[in-house]
Amino acid sequence: MISVVIPVFNEQESLAILHDEIVRVAQSANLQCEIIFIDDGSSDGSWDLIRSLAEKHPDVHGIRFRRNFGKAAALSAGFGAARGDIILTLDADLQDDPAEIPRFLAKLNEGFDVVSGWKETRLDHWHKTYPSKVFNGMVSGLTGVKLHDHNCGMKCYRAEVFREIRLYGELHRFIPVLAAARGFKVGELAITHRQRKFGYSKYGVRRFIKGFLDLLTVKFLTGFGQRPQHLLGSIGLCSFALGMLGMAWLAVTWVWRLYDATAFEPLHNRPALIYSAAAMLLGAQMMSIGFLAELMTAYMSKDQESYSVKERTTGVTTSPRSPEASR
Repeated sequence: MISVVIPVFNEQESLAILHDEIVRVAQSANLQCEIIFIDDGSSDGSWDLIRSLAEKHPDVHGIRFRRNFGKAAALSAGFGAARGDIILTLDADLQDDPAEIPRFLAKLNEGFDVVSGWKETRLDHWHKTYPSKVFNGMVSGLTGVKLHDHNCGMKCYRAEVFREIRLYGELHRFIPVLAAARGFKVGELAITHRQRKFGYSKYGVRRFIKGFLDLLTVKFLTGFGQRPQHLLGSIGLCSFALGMLGMAWLAVTWVWRLYDATAFEPLHNRPALIYSAAAMLLGAQMMSIGFLAELMTAYMSKDQESYSVKERTTGVTTSPRSPEASR
């Protein structure tokens, strides 16, 4: 079974059309699909339409939030309700074409665990496309997961991916990065991007600021999530060592000044004293934070493994022959 997970926020006009398109694709490709709509606090008639579709079609399921919790929360709820071995996500604004679903499945069968869509020809205004290119370049460069479009809402996953990844905040756009950090194989597929027919875009300039902060979080989680002291402690040691060098140099100049009072300024008039002391304090604080982070990581790791198992195998165990059987 394929579970199609669709977050919804004020998309009343497009839901019935999207459902019909998915059903036609499933029938033509002989696919068994369930469609899960997650109403993320819509203020229009989206939920009434979802409920109507669910009453008419047994393959449609709906989840309604009490208020708007964000796309990551909506996707998490959809992933938790999905029963399929393969989970496909797409946006509800009709810009993602359900006709691409068979191509995603074919790409997944090439050995990938995650397939991310790439809107090669994007039909959006320049103030969305150019910042998006910059953001995608930053994500690819910092994480090592080379994708043209990390923000694309149309993606396909094997269900086991979400047994090891937990979404929170606004980390939904970084699912391929989080999956790659767990050892899952990530691929990319160029898809058709359609013009928006109804409603308006839900994204503004603020998402780029939040996206950059989330990128730093993901970089820390994927690179140092199980060893935070390696990052924080390294910064702390460098800062502390720099402060110690400054203090050592100031000690040398202080002794020198005992013999030649005109050689250097008095210590209380030298900014290097303040900078060196601040560097030592910063280094000590960073190492202390690193130790606290290690304690928290050790405690939390009791409920989550730091590795990912792809498959298991075992040999056939044979019992030793009895003396009677050997006669």
